[in-house]
Amino acid sequence: MPNDPHRPNPTAAPTHAPDEDNDDEMIGTLLSRRHALRLLGLGTGAAALGAGGVLAQRGAGNASSAPVSASSGLPGCVVRPAMTEGPYFVESEPRRSDIRRDTTTGKLSAGVPLTLNFEVSRVAVGGCTPRGQVLIDVWHCDAQGVYSDVQGNSGDFLRGSQVTDAQGRAKFTTIYPGWYRGRAVHIHFKLRPLDASGKATGEFTSQLFFPESVNSAVFARAPYNAHGTKADTPNAQDGIYRNGGSQLLLNVKGDPTKGYAATFDIGLNIG
Repeated sequence: MPNDPHRPNPTAAPTHAPDEDNDDEMIGTLLSRRHALRLLGLGTGAAALGAGGVLAQRGAGNASSAPVSASSGLPGCVVRPAMTEGPYFVESEPRRSDIRRDTTTGKLSAGVPLTLNFEVSRVAVGGCTPRGQVLIDVWHCDAQGVYSDVQGNSGDFLRGSQVTDAQGRAKFTTIYPGWYRGRAVHIHFKLRPLDASGKATGEFTSQLFFPESVNSAVFARAPYNAHGTKADTPNAQDGIYRNGGSQLLLNVKGDPTKGYAATFDIGLNIG
């Protein structure tokens, strides 16, 4: 078997040292709950955010937020943290909905099917409105922890981008991500609003995480169980997840036999 820099080796040092993956720091400024609510125009009398509520900023006036359940008493959206891009982002990923197949070889990535729906909105006082023309990039490793097009790996499997429609929606068909040493199971994503000429006018980058119960169900199956039946690093032990990952935890529906689906709503006020 080729020596893959993304494939964990129990006899070797971790292949993704913190300085290599660069996934151990939060990007942006974390604001108090009261300040975040004030920025949303809710005032101090509104219901408090959930534990760890933050506003992530990558520069003056740049913010991102996302909704919680209606029972919280908030309008449509509350704030979410930005997270580091890491070293494996590749610019100009193919524009496509189904990212499972490598366009250079035609090979389909093996794994449990996952449908990932994004719903992007613009935050406004009292709620959110759908936001079209937002470029969404998604990238993650395969069932064996391998990323395409980096570290000597070729291809473009499990990479893709789409522009949201008038309803702010975009759907990706992929597989449940695998793991590599030192990180919880996660998916990277980047949002970039586009102007009329197609030029990006801002950028927000973060990561999505999965419930441990679902991770366990998936990793008990082939091809994931080639590394054992548990993910290498639980969410609670992942340095990124501990910095706000609970707000980026997907509500996953389905089972490991037929596959899973999840919808991630996010308000975007940059650009």
